[in-house]
Amino acid sequence: MDKFTTIAKAAEILGVSPTTLRRWEASGKLVPTRTPGNQRRYSLQALDPSFADPMETSRVTYAYARVSSPDQKEDLVRQTQVLEMHCAANGWKFEVITDLGSGMNYHKKGLKKLLSEIMAGRVERLVIAHQDRLLRFGAELVFAICEFKNVEVVIVNKGQDTTFEEDLARDILEITTVFSARLYGSRSNKNKQLIAAVQKAVEETK
Repeated sequence: MDKFTTIAKAAEILGVSPTTLRRWEASGKLVPTRTPGNQRRYSLQALDPSFADPMETSRVTYAYARVSSPDQKEDLVRQTQVLEMHCAANGWKFEVITDLGSGMNYHKKGLKKLLSEIMAGRVERLVIAHQDRLLRFGAELVFAICEFKNVEVVIVNKGQDTTFEEDLARDILEITTVFSARLYGSRSNKNKQLIAAVQKAVEETK
């Protein structure tokens, strides 16, 4: 008699994630039977580790942590620890990418590496502490790319980031600096006065 197992056990046998099995079901690659309660059940006889695509089994979880400035390095350590504990608790094979730079900066070394790995199909899952740790604006675009590349996105804490106000103030200063330099010229007194005023406001938020 054929024996059946759950989606979690089937994923473990094949060395892929449950998300991958759901995608295979949708594409018709591996369709399970259903219990009267509509739970997926997979035939143990049909499960063979060689069935899985090597590209699927080699994909890993990437945890991404970021802070805006060097004086936030303690926060970066805390972020990294939270991500590592979350990944380890779920039994995921993972790597951590850390970045130092504004949430407005799309050219950070770590972010570029992460996007490169996602586009190359080497990422099974992206884990971040807060959505704003990825990007201040544009995170939704990255999430759309993840969906297109079948990458699961896990946000550990969906509440407000504890460094939100400070980071936002820094980002406002960065935007003001760039646009005022374009508007008034980087050496103009008006530009310097505006930047000084914004800098003072930023300092008052700390």
